[in-house]
Amino acid sequence: MKKQRARGSRRWAAALLAGMLLLTAACGSGTPSQNLLPSDQVSVPVVNLFSPMEKTDPNAENVARTAADLTIAMAEEKLGVSVAYWTYTAEDYQDKTYDDVALDRARSNMDDLYLLNPDVVLALGSEGKLMDLSGLDSVKNLRDIIRVANTVDGKLVAIPQEVVAYGLFVNVDLFRQYGLDLPNTPEEFLECCRVFQENGIETPIGANRWWLETFVFAQAYADLYNGGNTEAEIKALNSGEARYSDYMRPGFEFLQTLIDRGYIDAEKALVSEAIEGEGADFLAGKTPIVMAYWGAANTETAYGKTDFEMQVIGFPSSRGQMPVMPMTGWAVGAEAEHAEDALRVMNVITSDEALQLFAETNRVISPSKNVKVDCVPALRPLNQRIEEGVYVLGSNAGMRVEQWGNTCLIVRELLGGATVDECMASFDRLQDAALAGS
Repeated sequence: MKKQRARGSRRWAAALLAGMLLLTAACGSGTPSQNLLPSDQVSVPVVNLFSPMEKTDPNAENVARTAADLTIAMAEEKLGVSVAYWTYTAEDYQDKTYDDVALDRARSNMDDLYLLNPDVVLALGSEGKLMDLSGLDSVKNLRDIIRVANTVDGKLVAIPQEVVAYGLFVNVDLFRQYGLDLPNTPEEFLECCRVFQENGIETPIGANRWWLETFVFAQAYADLYNGGNTEAEIKALNSGEARYSDYMRPGFEFLQTLIDRGYIDAEKALVSEAIEGEGADFLAGKTPIVMAYWGAANTETAYGKTDFEMQVIGFPSSRGQMPVMPMTGWAVGAEAEHAEDALRVMNVITSDEALQLFAETNRVISPSKNVKVDCVPALRPLNQRIEEGVYVLGSNAGMRVEQWGNTCLIVRELLGGATVDECMASFDRLQDAALAGS
């Protein structure tokens, strides 16, 4: 059964409480108000929102979800609107992905607000299916990186509530047990895996079908984003003077080495959902290394509570530990039925007030340059690199070939048995198609 759930007119706790207080005041006054209308005549604007509902332990607190809900409740209270939630989560690898469903719904104008992954932002933005958000009051406070990553054809089509950073989650206790320093380069990473395997940890890296591209991005674009020549290199890629396959090859060869040596179980990774496939072994201390996003270190539904010391570091690259930062984002359908109200909601949930609440609740990097929040100790190594300005983008709408989703799919080709050369040919076809359509 598909996991699509209608949260029809779902009012969150803060909004519900406010309504209860108003009702109590009216009933307790002893004097009927002449301005009250019969309930069937009261009209509250409704904004339809589509977002993923994570598959989690129902008894565990989902902090990331709570943070977003609090900002939605803020918008409901400030604007007098009701936000109706529609959600979807794939049951397993055979189901449609959330991205597939989001594309279908946005192209059919089924909702007003969408939470979208970077590949979907680029696809829908290129098709003219998303509104230009550059006129919102909140935009002036955004970090430059947000504008770069979410601008399609000159239009700012999505705004996130957090800057999503991916890193390696490592069991520091296991590294200490075997006398290992945390790795900086691909060579050091391979040596750590070798030592773990020789000491009985058969598969040192827990992997899933979604996030292995982070290794590729760290190696492919370490110099592009940190070498002082970013604009020129992207221009060369967009013109065809440079080839994406040349950038991607070292990362794919590295992944192939991890597979060949048994450091990654390719067959398991190919059918495993994020965190669910590898999380139990990592939490049990059986797997020393997994990859995940920043927020997973903050919530008990993922890795926010471990029985060992955990640190989150960047992926191995020629420039050391490298955070990888794709951009999810909230977007408004270009032909949304309730576009005006949706834009008003967007303006509230991306305001500094709401982003401060979101960041404090979820302890994440804010898209606003005005919002700062201390991170948990486990995230400090990753955060230090980001604050130093050392990272690569996993998504960049300024590149003609969409990065995050395409690389994920081509990594799956590798997991399924394709050669590195065949994977590079896939990148060449994507680039040639983009050039032909320009």
